[in-house]
Amino acid sequence: MASDGDDEQVSNKQVILKNYVTGSPKESDMYASSNGTIKLNVPEGTNGVVVKNLYMSCDPYILIQMKKPDTNSLKSPDSALTGFGVAKVLDSRNPNFKKGDLVWGITGWEEYSLITDFQKMFKIQHTNVPLSYYTGILGMPGLTAYCGFHEVFYPKKGGHVFISAASGAAGQLVRQFAKLFGCYVVGSAGSKEKVDLLKNKLTFDEAFNYKEEPDLDAALKRYFPEGIDIYFENVGGKMLDAVLHNMRVHGRVAVCGMILQYNLEQPEVCTI
Repeated sequence: MASDGDDEQVSNKQVILKNYVTGSPKESDMYASSNGTIKLNVPEGTNGVVVKNLYMSCDPYILIQMKKPDTNSLKSPDSALTGFGVAKVLDSRNPNFKKGDLVWGITGWEEYSLITDFQKMFKIQHTNVPLSYYTGILGMPGLTAYCGFHEVFYPKKGGHVFISAASGAAGQLVRQFAKLFGCYVVGSAGSKEKVDLLKNKLTFDEAFNYKEEPDLDAALKRYFPEGIDIYFENVGGKMLDAVLHNMRVHGRVAVCGMILQYNLEQPEVCTI
C-alpha cells in the first residue's frame, strides 16, 4: 500500500546522458547532476513503486542506449541512464511489492527511481548473500552465462571451449560452468593484465591477448588444433570470422554480444 506521508520533493542525484555517443564513450558524454528532484510517494492512479537504488551494474549493452538511433531512442540527451541494479522499495501501489522489499532489475542511474514497468523487475528472495551479487552472478550476467552455456551449448565432458572478452562478467562465469563439465577452456582478452587475470586467478587452461596476434586464425589453431566445440561470442568482427573457420562439425556458438563492433562507424563483416 502507498504511504500516507506528504508529497515533499527531495533531491535526486543522477547520471545524465549529455550527448549521443559517437565512437568510444567519453566522460564528457555524461555528467553527474544533483539538480533532479523526486517525490518519494507513488503518484495516485499508477501501480508503480518508488525505490532507493543501492547497487548499479555498468554493462557493455548500456552503450547501445547512448548512441543516436535510426528510430526512436530508449534514451535522449538530458535524461538519466538506466541499467540493471539492486534497490529497496520505499513506497508501493503495486500488489506484488511492498515497502521494504529488496528488488533487482532495470532501474535508473540515480539515487531514487519511480518504476512502472515490471517486466524486468524481480523481488529478491534470498538475502543471505551480498546484495551486490544480484548485479553479477545472481543477476543479468549470471543468467546470460548460465543460459548460454547450458541452454545453447548442451556441453559434453572434455569439450573444447573458447570465450572471447573472457575477463568480462559473463565470460568469467562461462569458464566456471565449463570447467565444472571437465572442458578445456581458452579465453582471449585485450591486455596483458587481463590475460594474467585469466591464467593466474581465473585458471583458464590457456589465454592470449588478441591484440598481439597478427593472425587470429593461426592463434586459434595453436590452441585448438582439433577445432572448437563451443564458442561464447562477445566481440564479433575478425575474431568471429576466425572462430567460424575453426569450429568443429556440430559445434555451437552462443552470441552474447559484439563489444568490439559497438564503437565502430562501420562494423566489420565476416567473410565466411
